[in-house]
Amino acid sequence: MYFTQEIAGRIKTILKSRNCTMKTMLNDLGMGINAISEFSKGKELSCIKLAKIADYLDCSVDYLLGRTDVIEVNKSENN
Repeated sequence: MYFTQEIAGRIKTILKSRNCTMKTMLNDLGMGINAISEFSKGKELSCIKLAKIADYLDCSVDYLLGRTDVIEVNKSENN
C-alpha cells in the first residue's frame, strides 16, 4: 500500500536537501501550485507526473514510493 502523505514527505525532504522550493519544482514541471498538497491529502497523481518529479529530483520512482531507501536512479544508456 502506498501512502500519499509519505510520498509527499519524501518529495519535500529531497527538495529541502537541494535548497529547492516546491513552488519552483512545480512551476518548472508545469504542474499546478497545489499538486503536491492535494496529493498528500489523497488525490491521485498520474504515473507520468510522478516520473517527471523523480526525474526532476534525480531519484527513482521506487524511492518516492517508499519501495526502496536507495535514492540513486538506475539509468540506462538510452536515457
